[in-house]
Amino acid sequence: MKDYTEYIVEQTQKLLSIDSPTGYTKNVAAYLMKVYTELGYEPVLTTKGGVFVKIADGVSEDGEICDPAAGPILIEAHVDTLGAMVSEITSAGHLNLTPLGGMNPNNAEAENCRIVTRSGNVYTGTFQLRNASIHVNGEYNNTKRAYSEMEVLLDEVVRTKEDVLALGILPGDIVCFEPRTVVTPSGFIKSRFLDDKLSTGVLLGYAKYVKDENITPARRIYHHITVFEEVGHGGCASIPQDVMEVLSVDMGCVGEGLGCDEYQVSICAKDSRGPYHYDVVSALIEAAKKAGADFAVDVYPFYGSDADAALTAGYDVRHGLIGPGVYASHGYERSHKKGVENTFRLLKAYLG
Repeated sequence: MKDYTEYIVEQTQKLLSIDSPTGYTKNVAAYLMKVYTELGYEPVLTTKGGVFVKIADGVSEDGEICDPAAGPILIEAHVDTLGAMVSEITSAGHLNLTPLGGMNPNNAEAENCRIVTRSGNVYTGTFQLRNASIHVNGEYNNTKRAYSEMEVLLDEVVRTKEDVLALGILPGDIVCFEPRTVVTPSGFIKSRFLDDKLSTGVLLGYAKYVKDENITPARRIYHHITVFEEVGHGGCASIPQDVMEVLSVDMGCVGEGLGCDEYQVSICAKDSRGPYHYDVVSALIEAAKKAGADFAVDVYPFYGSDADAALTAGYDVRHGLIGPGVYASHGYERSHKKGVENTFRLLKAYLG
C-alpha cells in the first residue's frame, strides 16, 4: 500500500497558498472541487459555499450493505481560516481592522497581509501597532496589542483617506494574512492556518486512497469541507438525512495539561461545548489501538467543532472529533508528518 503522507502534505501546502479567511472561500472551494473531480468523485458546491462529496456507498459488489450497524457517516473538515476585514479607513490613509474568527492581534503583529477589494484588485500591507517605531514610541512595550491599537500600513503611496478610496479599497474588504508555510527536512509542518487545512489534506488523502486501492469501506461515507467553522456555523447544514454520525477531523490541541503532541493523533473526549458521544470516542480509541496509531485522548478547554455545530443545529446524530496534534493554535502553528500519518491510520481503521 502506498504511503499517502507526502500527498497529504503537498495538498496541504497548495491549500495554504490559497487565501481563504472565513467569508472569502470561493477560490479554495473551486480548487477542492477540481481535486475531488480529478480523483474520480462528483463533488457538489453547497449553497453556503462548502464542498460536499460522497466517497463510498458502503455497499458490496453483490448489493449488500457492508455494515448495517455502523450506518452512514459524514466526515467534516474546514477550509476557512482566520483573517480580518477593513472596518475603517483613517484620515492618514491607514486601515483599521475587525477580525474574522479568532485572529489574535498579538499573533498577527508585524505580519504581511493582502487586501482584496470587491473589484478583485489585491494590495499588500503590514499589520502593525500604531506608532510602531520603538525609538519614537515610549509606550511601545506597555501598549496592549488590540485591534483598537493596531492598523494596516498599505504598500502604496497614500497619505489620506481619499488616496485609499481612489485605489478602490472600502470598508468590508477582506484582509488575508501571510501563512508563511515551511516543511522542514525533519518532518515539521509550520504555517498559519494548519487549522484546518492540514486535516482537509488528510481527507483528500483518504479520498485518493479509496480510489487508488479500490477500497470498499464498510459504511457509506460522505465528506463535507465546510467554510464557516471559524465563526461557528460551518457544520450546521448540508447533512444528508441518512447520516447517523458526524466525525470532525480538525486540529488536535497541544499544550500544557494535555497529553497530545505534534507526532500523535488526538481523540477529543470533551470540549468547551460538552462531551462527545461516548460510544464514538470509545470506538475511535479501539480503532487507534487496532491500527497501531500513536494517539492521545484529551479534553479541550477552549474549543468547538463542526460536529458540535451539527448537534446545536438540531441534527440527531452521534458525534466525534479527531485530528493531528497542532501546537500554537491560532498563531504560527506547527505539526509533524508523524501526526499526519497517525491521523490517516486512525481514519482508515475507523471507517473499515
